[in-house]
Amino acid sequence: MNAVRLWVSEEARSCVRQQDPGGLIRIGRVGRGWRLEDLGARIGCSAATVSRLERRGRKADFDMLMSAARAVEIPAHVLAASLGLTGFPATRVAPDGPRCAEEDPMRRRRLLTATGLAVPASLLAGVSDALASIPDPTGSPVPLDSRLAAARGLFDAGQNAELLRVLPGLLADASHAASPAHEELALARLSTAYSLAGRVLTKVGRYGDSRLAADRAALYAEWSGSPLAAAAAARELSIVLRHQDQPAAAERHILDAVAKVEETGLRTDAQRSAYAQMLCTTSYTAARAGARDQALTMIRDAALAARALPGVSPRGRLFPITPAAVDLYSVGVHWALGDAGAALEAGRGLREGQFTTAERKGRMHTDLGRAWWQWGKAEQTAAELLSAVRVSPGEVRDRPAIRQIVSDLRSRHPKVTGVRELVAAAGPAE
Repeated sequence: MNAVRLWVSEEARSCVRQQDPGGLIRIGRVGRGWRLEDLGARIGCSAATVSRLERRGRKADFDMLMSAARAVEIPAHVLAASLGLTGFPATRVAPDGPRCAEEDPMRRRRLLTATGLAVPASLLAGVSDALASIPDPTGSPVPLDSRLAAARGLFDAGQNAELLRVLPGLLADASHAASPAHEELALARLSTAYSLAGRVLTKVGRYGDSRLAADRAALYAEWSGSPLAAAAAARELSIVLRHQDQPAAAERHILDAVAKVEETGLRTDAQRSAYAQMLCTTSYTAARAGARDQALTMIRDAALAARALPGVSPRGRLFPITPAAVDLYSVGVHWALGDAGAALEAGRGLREGQFTTAERKGRMHTDLGRAWWQWGKAEQTAAELLSAVRVSPGEVRDRPAIRQIVSDLRSRHPKVTGVRELVAAAGPAE
């Protein structure tokens, strides 16, 4: 059977309807006359692993699944449909088919409502639903690039709730725009939208949904062929893997991204910015894993890479890294290594004016606040977190780790100046 007929056969259509990418891999393998061990040799695993991959499908290791799909040359749109990533009817589970309890929207809403997070549960449920089953297009006349820029602006302004409100429509329209033509630009735009979704979901502590968004960002970036989109997706995926206590996987993804960005030759500021950002993320990942020497080496390399970059990043740049931003990462690296003194020293010269977005200004104050808290200085901690509230309330209100510090301040240092105001700004305790 020729390749075209292979992927439009009723057997392949059935796999798409059932969202069974493992079945598609089996069809591709058999269509080429390959045994299990033949495919295994091409993707570096055993015949038994290939057999499990074909049986488990979406539950299989994502990287292995992608390697097998490339080996048997599953068309991008067919694979996307089998993964539930496109909006065509064929990608949806039949109404009378079985649904996993974890995929039930009403059950997700009940679970989200019970979390007590500052971000409204209805907004989290809306994004979760959009990740489970892509909504219909909104019909918005506003160009996607303008809407994506506006969504980035919401993140930069620390308006996490509003960003979560617009994300389902943005993901839907970007998905439908990319589905018919599979143009590189449309796929890169879609990857960027999913990266942004992963970024805000990680910030508010929704790591399961963030992982799903980051996986999709990585998939579409790979199809787009854009090394910068791939770097952005790999960064978000590594961050959520770190939060899910998978440091080895996080490091592997980010180091792969560093290598791909290096392959561009670093000839432009955009490429150099991406490289510096990847090194910062790698350093922080290593620090959280306790790899002190690697973390410190990487943050020094990031500072060198960013040295020639402008103090203010051009508007719209995918990686708006600056020398001051690297210094802020250095604060986080030393904090993660348990060295509060070095963290505060690294941030000694930082000022709000060095950052152009409310989110970064707020992050500067929360990172310094974490370092003061690590050192046991309640008054300075409260002062920094109050400064964060004044420039970007979401940095305190929406981040579970920072809300925990506020809760600890309330219970252990209720009379410290600013604690009462900080507790009021953070909202009800979880």
